[in-house]
Amino acid sequence: MSDAPLCSVCIPAYKNADYIGETIESVLAQTYENIEVVICDDCSPDNTVEVIRSFSDPRITLYENEKNLGMSGNWNNCLSKCRGEFIKLICADDLLAPDAIEKEVKALIENPEALFSESDTRLVRLDGKFRGWYKRYKKSGLVDGKETVRACFFSQDFYGAPLANTFRRSAYEQYGGFDTDFVYILDYEFFVRLAIHGPIYIIHEPLNYFRVRNDSNTGEVISGDKTESYVKEHELLLQKHGKAVGLTESGYKKSVRIRKLRNFAANIYLKLFVH
Repeated sequence: MSDAPLCSVCIPAYKNADYIGETIESVLAQTYENIEVVICDDCSPDNTVEVIRSFSDPRITLYENEKNLGMSGNWNNCLSKCRGEFIKLICADDLLAPDAIEKEVKALIENPEALFSESDTRLVRLDGKFRGWYKRYKKSGLVDGKETVRACFFSQDFYGAPLANTFRRSAYEQYGGFDTDFVYILDYEFFVRLAIHGPIYIIHEPLNYFRVRNDSNTGEVISGDKTESYVKEHELLLQKHGKAVGLTESGYKKSVRIRKLRNFAANIYLKLFVH
């Protein structure tokens, strides 16, 4: 393990005192030991920083922003601090299975053409109980990135929350970080942009756990409060990347209709089975 490439785990934090301790513990418990944990606190008004400082592990580096950068700004700030060959960004209320990084990094080492690897996601309620399963694209192993992008446009976001993916630092440096024009789907746009430029590696195992909260960014979207804003960003996503996968005008309209329907269906599912 001492010869293993360094993997940077980014945790952008803002007002996450109730959850970030458990998130950090899941990162430090990884079977892949050669990690650095980069945490950027975005001027949290609660005791998030105190919780972070309670950990004495030398692999953790805490940065406290001088001013609030917002979500995309803080996510990019985290990426700029990384030194690792591989990077995983995890939100400050989510969790990783102990072997998540080991398996995702192994896939990238064995498949040098893959720009990122990803795994399935379990949905977790606030009481810690698992409720639901978010799966990636139907294929396993090395898959053409453009194929997955096109499938996303006519089905669902197969890349999911950022914690489901480990990507190459070289890909981030070549194709850029998170686009600040996006608020609700900035992670989706980022992984679409990477996938357009090369293969990805899909692992159909639930190696990460997404905590479903009504007050989170994702929770506001799927609960219906921000659906209109989400659809507008989906349209922007299609305008930016649709041409790269041969999206036609009729395909554009179909994709928007599907997005609206899936938002509605997700809202019902979460109310019935998760909350």
